[in-house]
Amino acid sequence: MSNAPTDTQSSFSKGLDGIVAGQSSICFIDGHKGELVYRGINIDELAVNASFEEVVYLLWHGSLPKKEELIKLQKDLSANRSLPEQVIAFLKSVPKNSNPMDVLRTAVSLLGLYDEEAGDNSLEANWRKALRLVAKFPTIVANFQTLRTSGDYIRPDQSLGHSANFLYMINGVEPGEMASRTFDCALVLHADHEFNASTFSARVTAATLSDIYSAMTSAVGTLKGSLHGGANENVMQMLLEIKTLNNVDAYLQKLFAAKKKVPGFGHRVYRVEDPRAKHLRQFSKKLGETIGNLKWFEMSEKIEEFVKREKSLVPNVDFYSASTYHYLGIPTDLFTPIFAVSRIAGWTAHVMEQYSDNRLIRPVSEYVGPSEIHYVSIEKR
Repeated sequence: MSNAPTDTQSSFSKGLDGIVAGQSSICFIDGHKGELVYRGINIDELAVNASFEEVVYLLWHGSLPKKEELIKLQKDLSANRSLPEQVIAFLKSVPKNSNPMDVLRTAVSLLGLYDEEAGDNSLEANWRKALRLVAKFPTIVANFQTLRTSGDYIRPDQSLGHSANFLYMINGVEPGEMASRTFDCALVLHADHEFNASTFSARVTAATLSDIYSAMTSAVGTLKGSLHGGANENVMQMLLEIKTLNNVDAYLQKLFAAKKKVPGFGHRVYRVEDPRAKHLRQFSKKLGETIGNLKWFEMSEKIEEFVKREKSLVPNVDFYSASTYHYLGIPTDLFTPIFAVSRIAGWTAHVMEQYSDNRLIRPVSEYVGPSEIHYVSIEKR
């Protein structure tokens, strides 16, 4: 017994692999060529030239901002970084050993409770909420870190750009140009990735005409998983376990013997190197050189060479982002929340696109259970 395919229904594909689930003008991926494109612009050009704020505008509006448009967006983001007092109180109250993604997910939901426009699903109100979400995500993540370590709540510095302000809140000092540009580029690289799991869950939630805060809460919960956003944390944990360059080969041989995967390699879409990986590889090396400690980069490079040789696999975006974030002084368990600090740009763009031409997302399943079973009274069971 099964649901037979109709004219509008393709045959079953586990994990929706290869299924076209919708149309979008936001992002394009060619997994065979290793291309990632935001609104028609290749990620290589954006990584080298664009700021994160420019990419936010691009994803939202379909074109790069003019100078006055960029200045306005920068000012608006800066002005909306502060959190409601109730959310600050929540961050101060959570146990220090809480999972940062659980904290972020709950804080996002709380933001909705204290936003007077939360129930207004008009186009104008949703754009204002999208801006507030992009502005506030870094403040949530950074202050969870400072509150669990020093007990201090750090107010955002409105004189700093989006990326520099985050690093300032995390580390307590204004970052240098190299660190700011590196982190900004990392945000650009992670800002969108087509119908990935978290983006799709956000669109499914929005398709019910639920509010944008509910959609973002869905997205954060989905990103938490180790098969999605959590992979970069696993990469850094691996590097910390290996400890030294000399231990790389033995560690990987043991991993292969146990038939375990090496985190940070392979991708559901890309059949060649993830186009984002090469930029993060360069940043990892530059940061290591700048601080005079190439250990983490050199270990990563040796792992890459070994896995390529033995398994013919290439790194994905998570692999070199791990050492890059570590060099920036970011704790390992914040790697996935930082993914969200970037991807909130893409999530909000997709939710707004879903609202603009909405249809409830409701796929069917292929039933493989029993048939012709009849009710038996409890006395006869």
